[in-house]
Amino acid sequence: MSWDINKDKCVRCAGCVSVCPVSALTFTEQNGIENNPEKCTLCSICSKFCPVGAIKVEKDASKD
Repeated sequence: MSWDINKDKCVRCAGCVSVCPVSALTFTEQNGIENNPEKCTLCSICSKFCPVGAIKVEKDASKD
């Protein structure tokens, strides 16, 4: 299972931060979007909301 952001593709709108239901994402001018893996449930709401498709969430199919 993984969460990844393409920081070159990200437009730094921070919309993903506002839609995360568990507050796992943060935004700073210095680092851009960051994910806290201890909070993240891999629900993929952020990736569906991203206007440029910069966020990729992959779940291990064998565990579903």
